[in-house]
Amino acid sequence: MELSNINWMLGAACLLAGIGLGVLGYHLLNAGARNAQKLRQRLAERDRQLTELRDGVGEHFERLGDLAEGLQQEVSEARTRLDVGAPRRPELAPSPAAAPSDSDNDVAVPRDYADGNRGTLSEDFGLKSTDAAPQPPRY
Repeated sequence: MELSNINWMLGAACLLAGIGLGVLGYHLLNAGARNAQKLRQRLAERDRQLTELRDGVGEHFERLGDLAEGLQQEVSEARTRLDVGAPRRPELAPSPAAAPSDSDNDVAVPRDYADGNRGTLSEDFGLKSTDAAPQPPRY
């Protein structure tokens, strides 16, 4: 082969190698851009889901408020009917409250100690006190 043909062949091989390396570099660098695009899409999807959930929670609380208001109105109506009907029926009239009595049958207030002893809340409860500390065995 001639020297000029070798130069042309070497130039063409270097050009093809450069194109190949350029395509490989673009592919590798573009993979990061694709991942970033996928992350942006996932973020947009999660943001849309979060917005839907917030709207759903708002609707839920509005409905709950309406139900509570309706229940309050029904209780008010029932109370009004009871107030109107109670004087005509003596068994529905409110009974007088029994006065509290000061008798000896009252339940004693619980204590954290036993009579004459220290109780379970004492710092030394359950510990056996010995004057001499046990000595470790000697070998």
